[in-house]
Amino acid sequence: MLRPDISPAFPSVPAASPCSPEARSRGPRYNFELQETPLGRPSAQAASASSPPGTSGAAGDRSGSSSLPGHPPSALPPQGSYFRNKRSFAENTHVSNVTLGTSSSSARDSSYPQILKSPLCAGNPQRSGYKSWTPQMGYSATSSSAVSAHSPSVIVAVVEGRGLARGEIGMASIDLKSPQIVLSQFADNTTYAKVITKLKILSPLEIIMSNTACVVGNSTKLFTLITENFKNVNFTTIQRKYFNETKGLEYIEQLCIAEFNTVLMEVQSKYYCLAAVAALLKYVEFIQNSVYAPKSLKICFQGSEQTAMIDSSSAQNLELLINNQDSRNNHTLFGVLNYTKTPGGSRRLRSNILEPLVDVETISMRLDCVQELLQDEELFFGLQSVIARFLDTEQLLSVLVQIPKQDTVNAAESKITNLIYLKHTLELVDPLKITLKNCNTPLLRAYYGSLEDKRFGIILDKIKTVINDDARYMKGCLNMRTQKCYAVRSNINEFLDIARRTYTEIVDDIAGMITQLAEKYSLPLRTSFSSARGFFIQMTTDCTVLPNDQLPSEFIKISKVKNSYSFTSADLIKMNERCQESLREIYHMTYMIVCKLLSEIYEHIHCLYKLSDTVSMLDMLLSFAHACTLSDYVRPEFTDTLAIKQGWHPILERISVEKPVPNNTYITEGSNFFIITGPNMSGKSTYLKQIALCQIMAQIGSYVPAEYSSFRIAEQIFTRISTDDDIETNSSTFMKEMKEIAYILHNANDKSLILIDELGRGTNTEEGIGICYAVCEHLLSLKAFTLFATHFLELCQIDGLYPNVENMHFEVQHVKNTSRNKEAILYTYKLSKGLTEEKNYGLKAAEVSSLPPSIVLDAKDITTRITRQILQNQRSTPEMERQRAVYHLATRLVQTARNSQLDPDSLRTYLSNLKKKYEADFQDSGKTEE
Repeated sequence: MLRPDISPAFPSVPAASPCSPEARSRGPRYNFELQETPLGRPSAQAASASSPPGTSGAAGDRSGSSSLPGHPPSALPPQGSYFRNKRSFAENTHVSNVTLGTSSSSARDSSYPQILKSPLCAGNPQRSGYKSWTPQMGYSATSSSAVSAHSPSVIVAVVEGRGLARGEIGMASIDLKSPQIVLSQFADNTTYAKVITKLKILSPLEIIMSNTACVVGNSTKLFTLITENFKNVNFTTIQRKYFNETKGLEYIEQLCIAEFNTVLMEVQSKYYCLAAVAALLKYVEFIQNSVYAPKSLKICFQGSEQTAMIDSSSAQNLELLINNQDSRNNHTLFGVLNYTKTPGGSRRLRSNILEPLVDVETISMRLDCVQELLQDEELFFGLQSVIARFLDTEQLLSVLVQIPKQDTVNAAESKITNLIYLKHTLELVDPLKITLKNCNTPLLRAYYGSLEDKRFGIILDKIKTVINDDARYMKGCLNMRTQKCYAVRSNINEFLDIARRTYTEIVDDIAGMITQLAEKYSLPLRTSFSSARGFFIQMTTDCTVLPNDQLPSEFIKISKVKNSYSFTSADLIKMNERCQESLREIYHMTYMIVCKLLSEIYEHIHCLYKLSDTVSMLDMLLSFAHACTLSDYVRPEFTDTLAIKQGWHPILERISVEKPVPNNTYITEGSNFFIITGPNMSGKSTYLKQIALCQIMAQIGSYVPAEYSSFRIAEQIFTRISTDDDIETNSSTFMKEMKEIAYILHNANDKSLILIDELGRGTNTEEGIGICYAVCEHLLSLKAFTLFATHFLELCQIDGLYPNVENMHFEVQHVKNTSRNKEAILYTYKLSKGLTEEKNYGLKAAEVSSLPPSIVLDAKDITTRITRQILQNQRSTPEMERQRAVYHLATRLVQTARNSQLDPDSLRTYLSNLKKKYEADFQDSGKTEE
């Protein structure tokens, strides 16, 4: 509910029209530090400037949680977060209050945020429609009848990560016609197709972005693309500090209604969408001149289209990116699959693991590529060799398109370096194209086609007219310094040629001087270089050869590591200074030439975004193929059945000396709920994680660890595995369980994969069983594939009521321990049908521990008595058995009709065997009745 801020100062004075002379002459009123891009388009805050004089105080922030401009920016998010590259965002909040316009002195003196805008033209239909939904100071703007039911009314805030997190997008949108906020966060590529698609679906009235995204002459690619695609949409920029993830989380806690507060669990680690919602709500509060009542908004999180949703808790439970035991090791799914050669490929793999695909056609195209790479060794090794030579293309692009505000030596050196990197990258296009020339799969052919873009040749030709052919990327700071110094061709700038000759003479003099010193003192001196010290002298020798075991007094700044000496001399320091001065002149003149060259190639540079995508995708596919060569993975199929033959845990395989014990899995719509029992440490949790990891691997286009595999596309993957207390949120084990299961129940659908391990163990047995039973019955109403591991054997009886429930258990064997004259449990880690026959395995585990024998005996006696009182006849009736047999027959027939690829004879045999099995089951139920 919105609470309009009605000012008592002017109860009957109508607001000035934004297009009236008074409004234009008055200028900005409030110091909200909100800024608009100079696009000449109206923005959603127009009516704010039309407020009567003397009401600036009423426009102040009414929310006790809102941050004022004078407050310090947010601190870094806590460590161990879901998204590891978070620091760049926190650093981005530390920006100064850059303004894109001017304001009156009274506005500058105000302690409230300020809006800077250009005058609005009259008769804007969007503006008149917008004002009816944003009442200002209690005055009506236009009649509601003038507003179309389909007119835009959504405001969207968009923010992008920086540095390594570039491409990580956070979005928050609010419809001014309904109290609902939709959050989303996803990884996008350099074409930003997902962002554009989401914005197209939302059809926004206004888009909010950070002022740092649209600095004049240096706007980000995301901002440019959005403005190109949404020319009729209002754009507003606000200061980066309002994109505050901590404040965003506070807003959600304050404003979200109780029924949807599980969204907190989903977004607490998604810093970018939290930052977006903070800026969005702050801005809406300002333009609406009101605040939302506490607990009044429906706030939900939506994953990206065409990708599966995996919440941060599940990603942590499954160890997708970070190992729970040791965050430094690579025993994760990312570690198992990461054989990428470029930073871009590694980033793409990471984002794909967090957001697997749901489009079968796209997945199949990737699998075709992996299959071809595995079958064609020449292609695999040739492609790997070329891809390994690429640098970080995305980072290169981001630096190239930035225009430094000051022409410093560092800026000049960086620009020259990156132009050499660009030349190096473009020279790899032809080798990459040659490698892909004879490919057969559609995706690889498409990448080959994208490399035939003529703009690659145009840019390279322009570069080669200025840059030497032999200028290239080289390892070593001295090598790169030489490359930068002589990058530009001779005879382009006469003064540059003179400066380079001077530099060459100085370097030659340094080498000659060190040679003379070596002859003078009869020492094995050699010239060395480091970026910190410049040129210096090194010597490797035994100190016994030195006169008086000391170096000559001419040498200063001596350091020694074992038998290696490093030092310099006063003359060498002076020559280094001359060398640096000469380099500064060279870099300055080279920079002028490079900037002119870059201005000529900027119009063609967009082809490099395609190249970046191509290289990162090929790198990831090569990584998948590489992982397959190290283990016996198999290509997955996609049907409406989850069937895995002899599958194993991919991370456990890397850790274990021996190959993990494989197991079969067969889940269909007719048998979509598995209850898994077995003793402690028998392998239940590992098995659940194994299923989820295989599902994710299949949906990102990788082969999976099994002899055969078939998967149903999962739109969401939920896990409830951890049983730790959460001190930060003051949650006990049981409350944490309840919050996690509530999140699953609110968000699961028919296409979800749900893994639940040990639910209800944090409370007493009766309540735990009751909760488990209720949760199971709710999930059984869905067609989601659910695996439910439990120690509550009473839960296994639910299969008598629901024919789509299957009981499975992990077998154990009892081995006689002759030395201690006791039985020991041997874990087989094999999954079998039916519920476990092991009884009181908790007592057996206690028996082998150091618990006193008298305690164990008492526990056994008490358990026996309780069991006699509780257990009743749990055998199924014959009628239930018959119904179950009919149900299973029907589901098998439906599945065969949908997915069978058998020839007629094989199909006839299969159906005949199915009939015999049904008849046998039916006869067994008759015998039971007798």
